[in-house]
Amino acid sequence: MPIYAFQCAECGHSFDRLQKLSDPDPDACPACQAKGGVRRQVTAPVFRLAGSGWYETDFKKDGDKKRTLADKGEGGAKSSDAGSPGSSSTTAATAS
Repeated sequence: MPIYAFQCAECGHSFDRLQKLSDPDPDACPACQAKGGVRRQVTAPVFRLAGSGWYETDFKKDGDKKRTLADKGEGGAKSSDAGSPGSSSTTAATAS
């Protein structure tokens, strides 16, 4: 069942409601009890594809490594350390 967003034209109260497609929209505002002033809002659908699923099994190449949100932060730190002036390759070159 989809979740619909509604707003009262009288008091401006916004609320969400889980209902079937065939259910009628509410006719009274739950905050001010005004009749006939409730209108459905246009909202964007939100969903997340998580876990092992269609991408992992259908579209991933054999050589690709598994990526997670945690890897995103760690990967940036590793690449910035490699080019920093205090990295081990620069220190070894100056020590000789």
